[in-house]
Amino acid sequence: MEFISRLESEATKFFSLPLCDKEKTGQPKPYGYGNKRIGPNGDVGWVEYLLLTTNQDPNLLRFLSGENPKTFRFALNNYMLAMKKMACEILEMIADGLKIQPRNVLSKLLMDEQSDSLFRLNHYPPCPDVQPLNGSNVIGFGEHTDPQIVSVLRSNNTSGLQISLSDGSWISVPPDQNSFFINVGDSLQFFLLFGGLMLQVMTNGRFKSVKHRVLANSVKSRLSMIYFGGPPLSEKIAPLSSLMRGEQSLYREFTWFDYKKSAYNSRLADNRLMHFERTATS
Repeated sequence: MEFISRLESEATKFFSLPLCDKEKTGQPKPYGYGNKRIGPNGDVGWVEYLLLTTNQDPNLLRFLSGENPKTFRFALNNYMLAMKKMACEILEMIADGLKIQPRNVLSKLLMDEQSDSLFRLNHYPPCPDVQPLNGSNVIGFGEHTDPQIVSVLRSNNTSGLQISLSDGSWISVPPDQNSFFINVGDSLQFFLLFGGLMLQVMTNGRFKSVKHRVLANSVKSRLSMIYFGGPPLSEKIAPLSSLMRGEQSLYREFTWFDYKKSAYNSRLADNRLMHFERTATS
């Protein structure tokens, strides 16, 4: 667990730097440092973040600033490698549970050299506008589903994460700094805790991608670290044939690049899979 506390310590140091120093990292286009603005389509939140691609040469992380950027880069690389391994093990357990062969049919997409995986550090500073007694909330990160295959999230011991139930109500996820929250992506769609869209498609809706959001805290800062395991850009996304058994596919086939291009033009809360559903085009 030392690699976890090391990255949390280095990330805390980074987000404690003056804004001008953090901005030297570069604007998120799409990778780099961002502050309040989330994406190009008008979404904002009480959050600052660092977004990185996991497959870039470690030397490309040299833009990171701080007292000891080498230590930060080392901590990032160690953590990302560990999360990639965990995500692959989880996907292989999912394959076992669904009786899919070979069991690496999902994890091999993350192991591919061209895997389009990301890593995100989110920092939610204490927000003075939050008034817990009168029920006033401030959105730290707006409601959304994760688009990749699987996400592995860890946060410090500060509340804020919520998931949406089928009736539209929101419930809080108790903070636990000793646990990882596994989020299956839009590609897979089944339900673990909250889901990612590519897994939703590949299981033809058996795994559901669940909306989640983060509320700002009035007293404590929240730090979350998320590994997003994605397929190569050229990968064709479709329900796995071994799961269909005569079923009608809910989605038309598309590539991960097609989906990312469509998602880039949408807002956080949009139903981004809608454009790829068979019913939407029939």
